[in-house]
Amino acid sequence: QVHLEESGGGSVQAGGSLRLSCIASKFDYSSSCLGWFRQVPGEEREGVAAMYRGGGSRLPYYADSVRGRFTISQENDKNTVTLSMNDLKPEDSAMYYCAAANGATCHDANWRVSSKYTYWGQGTQVTVSA
Repeated sequence: QVHLEESGGGSVQAGGSLRLSCIASKFDYSSSCLGWFRQVPGEEREGVAAMYRGGGSRLPYYADSVRGRFTISQENDKNTVTLSMNDLKPEDSAMYYCAAANGATCHDANWRVSSKYTYWGQGTQVTVSA
């Protein structure tokens, strides 16, 4: 059973930083797409960042609202994906979810579509105060 578990959320002031981690257990796709989404109550789940895990080298994907402030990366153990968030703003406050899918999801048209992802973590809350 694939299991994703996020950690690292919390409360910070605007301008601060947080680092979210997601450990993927029993996820052995040779080609996969690992993404971070966020959601606030009453709104759609929003794609924040995604990266391709597999052969070759591809640039990660970012939402325009976070590009230049957030960085998605994979730890050396390859089962941990992190989201480093800098210069946080109050509008970044949300529940953040880690998600995993097959590699085909990591495409310009698909990476931010939540229904393309098969596996999800339980979420970790990020709150940014003004």
